[in-house]
Amino acid sequence: MRPVGVQNHSMGVFHGRRIVVTGGAGFLGGVVVRKLRERGGRDIFIPRRASCDLTRLDHIEKMFDEARPQLLVHLAASVPGPKSHRDVAETFYNNVMMATQLIEASSRHGVEKMLYVGSATSYPANAAVPLREQDLFKGIPDPGRAEHGIAKRLPLVQALAYRQQYGFHCVCLIPTNFYGPADNFDPRTSFVIPSLIRRFLEAVETGAEEIVIGGSGCATRDFIHVEDCAEAVLLALEHYHGADAVNIGSGIEVPIHDLARRIALLTGYTGKIQWDPSYPEGTMRRVLDISRAQKNLAFVRGAACRRACSKPSNGIERPRPIPRSRRILPRSNRARKNSAPNAAQYRRVKEVTAWKPSLKQ
Repeated sequence: MRPVGVQNHSMGVFHGRRIVVTGGAGFLGGVVVRKLRERGGRDIFIPRRASCDLTRLDHIEKMFDEARPQLLVHLAASVPGPKSHRDVAETFYNNVMMATQLIEASSRHGVEKMLYVGSATSYPANAAVPLREQDLFKGIPDPGRAEHGIAKRLPLVQALAYRQQYGFHCVCLIPTNFYGPADNFDPRTSFVIPSLIRRFLEAVETGAEEIVIGGSGCATRDFIHVEDCAEAVLLALEHYHGADAVNIGSGIEVPIHDLARRIALLTGYTGKIQWDPSYPEGTMRRVLDISRAQKNLAFVRGAACRRACSKPSNGIERPRPIPRSRRILPRSNRARKNSAPNAAQYRRVKEVTAWKPSLKQ
């Protein structure tokens, strides 16, 4: 892959390259695709689930014949919801088959470089904090997410094997929890930040004096804005060629009770917060060691998010109640046409998600 120099940065390493981005229409993928285009990428192919099932080899081969990629970014993933274990077998199968076949096909079709995005849930449940890449295979992930964690770390082994035998370059990133304005706010499937944002916004709307949050609030997590996570993906494509996985996060451990209080403040909620310790919390501590990303990618936590949030359209407004007719609707509610936040809600969501746990308050 040709290097990026100062003199050609306006054109970019992606100019004139054929690029496939699986999951390119998703939450992280949409930001990655936008950034690729901003850096000169024009020939970008985004496979759609309706016509390209990435668990099927014949569909993958057809995609390669049509797109003829030189670079491939694999972001597509099947993720089980935080409150349900009904589909763990399906998500395990989907994740393993997609990654396994894409690495194999990329190697056979002469792809110059592939980037795979794993998951921080792959780390052993008893790994020392902060989580370091060299500890990734020293144990089994938390039992509550073991199937997903193991499925997402298997491709790292495959990538190493293909590099050793075939000289195929597949780099692997392990991001922490990322969040942002276009996140999933469905109460049945959303994760911690979008779930809390929705709970507090609805509490403000209804005038609730108290809300109950699952867990003790003592668990800790590492959060990164989706803008920064996408920036790390592009930095890895441009500059990183190593075989070792690279953590992507803020490097800052955020207790959930602190996160909840911060979101309550940003949404204007002034009522009581009660905790339900009977709710399963999973791994109690999770924060990533990001020294490898800082050294090899020149990754600066919070930089991309600061640039995005400095745009006039992302200006912070004073919290205000949202009319009942404008509440955030679940994505899965097919009976309603507008399943994503409308314009008024989107401004409020951007106000809240402009907060960066990676930056000290």
